[in-house]
Amino acid sequence: MQQDSFTLYKLIVLYMLDQVSFPITTAQISDFILGKEYTTFLTLQQVINQLTDAKMVSARTVRNRTYLEITDEGRETLDYFQNRMHYGIRQDIKAYLRENEYTLRYEVSVEGDYSLTPSGEYEVRLSATEKGALLAGITLSVPTEEMASSICESWQKKNEDIYQYLMQQLL
Repeated sequence: MQQDSFTLYKLIVLYMLDQVSFPITTAQISDFILGKEYTTFLTLQQVINQLTDAKMVSARTVRNRTYLEITDEGRETLDYFQNRMHYGIRQDIKAYLRENEYTLRYEVSVEGDYSLTPSGEYEVRLSATEKGALLAGITLSVPTEEMASSICESWQKKNEDIYQYLMQQLL
């Protein structure tokens, strides 16, 4: 019975990833699955890890976010086993994605990350994308990790204002 449940959870994750044209985060998938009380957080993490290990899902981690995308192998598996997922679940997923598309897309379109450079400073890379196109990309050098982390957090909250300011100043 547990294997059937794991299979269903994997299909739900694959179906969600297949229904969007952009990567979504593990937190976004968790919001839906845990909100519907399909399974627990730990089980969901195990399912995502198994999908990643099996190369059905690709994962990319930036700071504290993991972005997931379905792979060709995942899409083939979903096509083959999709009928094992109840129609109502597929409809719930579609409704959730439709209702939250703007928020989901916005959350993954803004990224901030940093790394230590050989000179001992921190290089902060900030980006905002829309429909796969880079709207803004900024690289800054700062002396401390605390500053780098703070800049990344501020970028998440203030990127629209910063982008608008830059456009006003440059045009």
